[in-house]
Order: sequence, then structure tokens, then C-alpha cells
Amino acid sequence: MIGNRIAKRMHELGMSGGELARKSGVPQPTIHRILTGTSASPRQENVEKIARVLGVTTEWLWKGEGSPTLVTSLQSNIEAGPKVRGFVPLISWVQAGAWCEMQEPFELENVESWLPCAVSHSSTTFALRVRGLSMFNPHERRSFRDGDIIFVDPAKDYENGSLVIAKLADSKEATFKQLVLEGDRQFLKPLNPSWPDPIIELPADALICGVVISKVEIF
Repeated sequence: MIGNRIAKRMHELGMSGGELARKSGVPQPTIHRILTGTSASPRQENVEKIARVLGVTTEWLWKGEGSPTLVTSLQSNIEAGPKVRGFVPLISWVQAGAWCEMQEPFELENVESWLPCAVSHSSTTFALRVRGLSMFNPHERRSFRDGDIIFVDPAKDYENGSLVIAKLADSKEATFKQLVLEGDRQFLKPLNPSWPDPIIELPADALICGVVISKVEIF
């Protein structure tokens, strides 16, 4: 039964019905009916939404056939990775800027996709696609290429040297830099040693949106 397979995958991910409803956009009462078998033939549209969040194929949900796990654009010809600890939304840099200002949360239909995260994170964690080369340093372990995916946790405390997402008051978009603390002053520094603007001081009205906790490299 489709409800049993959904419940099995939710258990594997440690995901509640409420969390599945929030991330998929499928109403929680509808998910409850599917799980309990009250709705034995749910709408295909809802099944597709649930499958995306659970990271499985709709074919597996319907029939239990084939491999359950999706192969995403971030995974190709690779061995099984670490255990997935949940899925987070991949959003735009403009959406990240709005998130910083604690405006209304972005609509689920505007999320580019939901990505598996292999490290412990809070429920407010989101993902961004790195743009440009300001954080690329071929000589250091911490280096980020254009197109890499970073996972950002707003609930994680930052410290000197943290890689953070910040927003300046005069910009609609967020920015990705290394945080440097000097007494009461805060600075943003690119990791690229040849970047033309090596460091800027954060004004008092700037916001730090979250700390980068993980990345997925795009080759």
C-alpha cells in the first residue's frame, strides 16, 4: 500500500507528518488519509509532491517497484553517501535576503528543489547555489566554486572565521563570505586571495543570516 511505503520512508528520514505537509505543500489531513489507507488512490499531483520531498520515485510509492531512491542532478556515478538527515529547500539569493529580514517565508512553489542534507541541522536550514569565484581558493581546504551547493543553518552560532551568509541593508540579495571578528567590529572577507575587494566592514544595520554547515561540489 502506498501509505505504508510513505510511512517507511518518513521513518528512515525521521520526518513527521506535519513536516512532510509543510515541505510538500500537501495538506496534513490529506497525508493522514493516505498513511491510514482512507485515501487508497490519492491524486497523482500529491504523490509527485510527496515523492520529491522524500527523495523517492513515484513508481516506487505506487507499486513498490524499482529502486526507491532518486538520482538527482547532484549525484551521478557515485557510491552511496552518508545517511540523509533531512531535506532542505534550495532557494535564490533574493529569497535568502528576505529570509534574513524575517519577512514572510518563501512560498513552497517557488523553491527550486529539495535537497538531501547529510549533516545535523535545524528546521530553518536552506541551501544556495554559489555564484562567482569570490570564495574560490585553490590553495586552501575551504574553497567554493561557482555552482557548488552550500547548506546554511540560521540557528547555528557564528564565530570568528565562520563562513556566513549576510545581507547589507542597501542590497536585496544575500552574500557569502568569511566572517572576521575584531573586538566589536565585524568584517566580511572573500576566500579568494586575488579578489579585488579583499575585505569590507559590516555596518551596524547588516544582518548575518546563517552559518554554512556543508557543501556539495559540482564537477
